[in-house]
Amino acid sequence: MTTTHRGSAPVDPRSGYAAVPLLGEGEALSKKDFTSDQEVRWCPGCGDYAILAAVQGFLPELGLKRENIVFVSGIGCSSRFPYYLDTYGMHSIHGRAPAIATGIAASREDLSVWVVTGDGDALSIGGNHLIHALRRNVNLKILLFNNEIYGLTKGQYSPTSRVGQVTKSTPLGSLDTPFNPVSLALGAEASFVARTLDSDRQHLTAVLRAAAEHRGSAFVEIYQNCPIFNDGVFDVLKDRTEAQARILHLRHGEEVTAGDGDDERVVVHDNRGGLSVVPRADADPTRIVVHDEAAADPSGAFALSRLDSPELSAVPLGVFRKVSRPTYDDQLREQIASARTGEVTDADIDALLAGKDTWQVAETTGA
Repeated sequence: MTTTHRGSAPVDPRSGYAAVPLLGEGEALSKKDFTSDQEVRWCPGCGDYAILAAVQGFLPELGLKRENIVFVSGIGCSSRFPYYLDTYGMHSIHGRAPAIATGIAASREDLSVWVVTGDGDALSIGGNHLIHALRRNVNLKILLFNNEIYGLTKGQYSPTSRVGQVTKSTPLGSLDTPFNPVSLALGAEASFVARTLDSDRQHLTAVLRAAAEHRGSAFVEIYQNCPIFNDGVFDVLKDRTEAQARILHLRHGEEVTAGDGDDERVVVHDNRGGLSVVPRADADPTRIVVHDEAAADPSGAFALSRLDSPELSAVPLGVFRKVSRPTYDDQLREQIASARTGEVTDADIDALLAGKDTWQVAETTGA
């Protein structure tokens, strides 16, 4: 098996982790091994069932011991996830799952840490925790289930609900402009950003695999149906004919397209510097967008994310961005190691604490 390296520690390409123990030679786990004995308690038809089955089926691919995998959740329907996985887990407090998971990842390099959250949990009370985890590039895999509603608390509008949506808390229609979670993550400089759909098992698993292989913060938005309070919100993406016309496929190094044959549409750079979707027959071949998920500048990925609209007429699915940059927890451990090896002495710390209110930490040069 080919590995990359982080310093002197080999990084397993399946899990994106350096120090997480792998299963021994000949050992293997199955979906059953990751299925807990707890009764799954979601409403019939909830999209969470499909996501749970996909995650349980995918985890054995990582080749990691169950005791070295942790799922942290906040509050919401999606946040029951840790109960149903036979791994370590923590059902934490509203919106704070990224903060708690950051502490776990920073202090325990031997753990693969995942966050499960919803559009209300992550983007309302937990908004700041989410964006700071992403900008810091903590080695977390963050799965955001987006059903555009508060399900657990019985149908209030959420930060991703559409303008005009009538709910129990907006009886005359929502006035709030909704978040686009992918745009938000890209604006926070997330090093990995993707979007997928609860009912597309193959695509969902492929995205989960790519997220797991990424070292750093991996943010995955999953469109998920709530059959009780927002049923059918993504039905046009699940109908085969409608989906073919609406879903824009993001594949690294390939043109961004939707449809097929005479009905194929492509994404092009327009005269205003933005992106638009046009029939292939009307497209200038020199302006057709070829997807580059590894681009250092996230503006191209951001422009793709803005093609999405409440009408779901053009919805990009796949990996928007996947770039490599230092992770917060790796750098934190390196700082601690340097202090312990004597580069920073007790005398230095004492002098700092007892010294003046300002101090110089490094020599500066310049005119």
